[in-house]
Amino acid sequence: MEWHLAVVEGINTILTLFVLVIGVIAFIHCATQRADAFPVIGTLQKPAWLAIIGASTVLALLSGVGTFGLLFNLIALAAAALYLLDVRPGLRDIADGRGSW
Repeated sequence: MEWHLAVVEGINTILTLFVLVIGVIAFIHCATQRADAFPVIGTLQKPAWLAIIGASTVLALLSGVGTFGLLFNLIALAAAALYLLDVRPGLRDIADGRGSW
């Protein structure tokens, strides 16, 4: 194997591990939240978020390293990041009572 292919494979492996960690964190956080808080902030229901995050993370895990693996890694990363950066702060505001609702 040429050295540049080994470097690309190493980067893809690191990206896969990063995506799996972020996906598991997002899934656990989503699973521990109250289901009635999701409609209040105007987002998808809790089961929908669990399905999106869980399915994309599992697909990223099963696809391995390669072209399709990179694609599924990016999809899983986008789903988990959207939840963690958009939905999670709204849920936190509801739990703290700081929201405008």
